[in-house]
Formats: sequence, C-alpha cells, structure tokens
Amino acid sequence: MYYRPEPQIDAPQAGRCGVMLINLGSPEAPNASAVRRYLAEFLSDRRIIEMSPLLWQPILRGVVLPLRGAASAARYRSIWHEEGSPLLLHSRRQARLLDGALRQRGLRVVTCAAMRYGKPGVAEALDALKKGGCTRILAVPMYPQYSATTIGSAADAVHAWALRSRAVPELRISGSFALYEPWLRAAAAHVRRFWQREGRPAHVVFSFHGVPQQMVQQGDPYERECRASAARLAQELELADGQWTLAFQSRFGRGKWLAPATQDVLQQLGSAGAQRVDVFCPGFVADCLETLEEIGIEGKALFQKAGGGELRVLPCLNEDPDWIEALADWVERNLRGWEERGEPTFSNTRK
Repeated sequence: MYYRPEPQIDAPQAGRCGVMLINLGSPEAPNASAVRRYLAEFLSDRRIIEMSPLLWQPILRGVVLPLRGAASAARYRSIWHEEGSPLLLHSRRQARLLDGALRQRGLRVVTCAAMRYGKPGVAEALDALKKGGCTRILAVPMYPQYSATTIGSAADAVHAWALRSRAVPELRISGSFALYEPWLRAAAAHVRRFWQREGRPAHVVFSFHGVPQQMVQQGDPYERECRASAARLAQELELADGQWTLAFQSRFGRGKWLAPATQDVLQQLGSAGAQRVDVFCPGFVADCLETLEEIGIEGKALFQKAGGGELRVLPCLNEDPDWIEALADWVERNLRGWEERGEPTFSNTRK
C-alpha cells in the first residue's frame, strides 16, 4: 500500500486564513501506470511544453509515456519511502512545522501542502481550506527562483480553481524569494553545518533545474535569478570564484537548454581528477527525484566513472529549523494586512 495524503482541515470556523504550500508533485506510487498518469498531467501543462497540443499530445501519448513510464518508475523506486514519495513527505512536514512556527508568532492560520501535479492537488487543497472556513488564502509556491514553469504554473492552478468556484475567497500568491535574506542565510547555515560535520570540499556545484533557453529569451527571469542566488550563496559561504560552479540539470528533449549542464560539469570535474566535490541544489527546498536519484545516484556514478573521487550530495533544506523560520518570515510578510481586519481567528499578538 502506498501513502496518499489528503489535506486535513479540522472543524469549519468562519473567517479563517489559510496558507497552502505548493510544490511540484510526484506519482502516487512508483509503478509504471502511476508514473504515466503523473507525467501525462505534468507534460500536458502548456507552461512546461510550449507546443500546440495538436502536435504535442500524439507525441506524448504515443512515444514519450510508453517509453518513459517504466524507466521513470524504476528511478522512483530507488528513492521511495514506505510512507510514500520523499517530496510529499517533506512537504507535509514543512507545512506542520510552519503551522507551529506561525502560532508561536501569534498568527493563527490553517496550513496545508499541495502538489501542482499529482495528489493532493491544488484544487483539492483549496476546496479543503474553503470547506474549513478559510475566507483568505495565501498560496506559497515553494520555488526560490521564478519561472513560468513553476511559480507561473502554480498561479495558473490557483486561478483555474477560482474560475470554477462560486464564492471565491480572497487570494494571494507569493512570488520568488531568490534573494530573500532569511532564506539565503538559512541555506548557507545548512551547508556550513554539513561542512562542520564532514569537512569542506575542493569544489562546490550549485545545481538548479534547467529550462529551455527559448523561455529565457522570451523574458523568463529564471536564469538571472538562479545566477543571483548562486552568487549570494557563494559569498555567504566565502567561496572564491574558482571554488564553485553553477549548473543546470534535468534536460528534456532535443532543444537547447540553459548551460552548463550539471551532467557535463560533473563529468569534467571527474575527468580532471577532483577528489571531493559537493553538490547543493538551491532551487529545491525538499529532496525529490531530481536531487536524490538524478544527482545522488546517476550524478555520482557519472562523476566517479569519469575519474573523480568523492561526490557528496548535500540534503535539501527539508525540515531544517533555520529554513522553517525563514519560511515563517516569508509567509508572515505575505500575510501582512490581513491580520488588521479584526477577526478573532487570525490576530498577530506580537508587540
């Protein structure tokens, strides 16, 4: 049996404020049929594949899903927990910890986690928050850097739900936090603690999820924000220019994607005989297939096969206490003004 969490909201209470954390998502189970359903939803999003559905859907249904379903399922099985998807488990824990952090600040809100693709979906979570009495809902896309493929797509899902709803609550959607100082400090502290335990590396690779180069040329700020985040993290970690590299992972298809590719960088470092390289993924706030399998298994094997020594993949922020406090800061900032409306169920008591 595989774990399929549902948004759990307690007894309805009018005038509540809800906070919904949105991450990318994962299949309900690590088998071919579940993976194909997940990929069908993910790769049908026009924000992800900017091609006419008349051209793309036959390719997706006739070629991509049959070829990738079983192979992707095997990759998911290599990282799956007994309780379910790592991304889903971390997301739910983050929502619970955020709820506690906000309550300590005097902010009484209802928090839940939602997935842009898969379950529990954005519409499902919004329905549960509304049913629970939330008349104001803050959606928090859990992507530090903005891309139309991530934050833009999350906003699409929220707006699509609103279009189908009769009584629409007040809605807010937070943006990117690529240079938000509390997040940067939390990420740097997270890396430093790892180094205090395990020792510093000879080189650091900051690996971000890639996007097609065409999206950036059309105005997507993603590359600019990734480079800004990496530069600030390197500064916080006191890394000299030659001690770190920015790279982009997860290429899909034959088009030109952002470069350099993480795969190429790891192969080059391995061929150069690098003995200790650390990979940290600042674009992911929770471990998932892209960090645990793509980097932790495939990337490590590629690096060592090329002649490298030790490749260490640092955990994502996950439930790091500094990150949860930074997230609480971000949420509180985006809730500003709603606490002034006078409802007793949502009041900031801090002086």
